[in-house]
Amino acid sequence: MKHLPTIARYLLGLIFFVFGLNGFLQFLPQPELGPDAGAFLGALAATGYMFPMLKILETLAGLALLTNRFVPLSLVVLAPITVNIVAFHAALDPAGIAVGLLAFLLNLYLLFAYKKYFDPILTTKAELNSEDSE
Repeated sequence: MKHLPTIARYLLGLIFFVFGLNGFLQFLPQPELGPDAGAFLGALAATGYMFPMLKILETLAGLALLTNRFVPLSLVVLAPITVNIVAFHAALDPAGIAVGLLAFLLNLYLLFAYKKYFDPILTTKAELNSEDSE
């Protein structure tokens, strides 16, 4: 059990590093999507910035997890991405939800495993010290 966070970190890192790179190199085939899912992704692609930004974030966060660098930051960056992957598949493409759900659960588990790094920002009421305001 003591190696479980490391295994989860490697697995989540691998998922996002591979799928992030795939956004640029396209070495994995794209699955067939229904009309609603295709229209949604088409609209995001039409912005011209959404997918490049998303794939850069996925690749860098995945690499950070694989190299054990900036892990808490990477988990925070990936949290909204994994939530949106699950929401997209739940609403528009239920057949493809497995990998997204796995990524979401791994991310959630790792957020709890690295909880001590988030304790300071989870303060309910923050107060400034005189030193902080200068």
